[in-house]
Amino acid sequence: MELLRKWLGHPEDIYNLLRFKMGGYRAVMPRMDPVSGAGGSGCNAYPNPSRAVWEVVGMIVFFSPPRHAVCIFYLVLRALDTIEDDMSISLEVKVPMLHEFHSYLYQPEWKYMESKEKDRQVLEDFPTISMEFRNLSKVYQEVISDICHKMGIGMAEFLEKKVDSQHEWDKYCHYVAGLVGIGLSRLFSASELEDPIIGQDTELANSMGLFLQKTNIIRDYLEDQLEGREFWPREV
Repeated sequence: MELLRKWLGHPEDIYNLLRFKMGGYRAVMPRMDPVSGAGGSGCNAYPNPSRAVWEVVGMIVFFSPPRHAVCIFYLVLRALDTIEDDMSISLEVKVPMLHEFHSYLYQPEWKYMESKEKDRQVLEDFPTISMEFRNLSKVYQEVISDICHKMGIGMAEFLEKKVDSQHEWDKYCHYVAGLVGIGLSRLFSASELEDPIIGQDTELANSMGLFLQKTNIIRDYLEDQLEGREFWPREV
């Protein structure tokens, strides 16, 4: 309800969003190649993002000046997510990896070659990704490392327990998607192209992430069940 009141207080935003959705973005977004890093390690070198949160990000953010930091943010979290999803990795190995994953960003040689996931390339090529990370401005590094650390801790927590209640569902979605929205907002503020308040409005950023993640969980319910994963709250 609070979000609705905010929107009704700025009706021009609704108009602009609808105009953008109907194709207005073509007038302001030039055609350009996907971001490429110094070593050809851009986002286009990896499988296309399939999650809703990154589809939204890809449509808007990759055309903005801090796009390289956002690209590296995406690849780092994609690698972290690949560890979480890989059911061939035992909990004894996976939990410490998730806890320490943020530290691998500062280990030039770290990579993981034993993943069976379809997106394992991001783990096998992690030395290149981490090099590009270390080439970013410190202010971007701090945001990415902090979000990666918090997300890894949260992922590990829910590997060792099921999502029983709707409260736990919100908590899980915060870890795996709300933090993405918060991190992106902080990156935009760090670029100084947005006001500091953008990075401080964690409630709105988290709300966006929860909405998109819950959409994914509903969509992927059968696939997750077949793979031995369960994210739907038992309380429901």
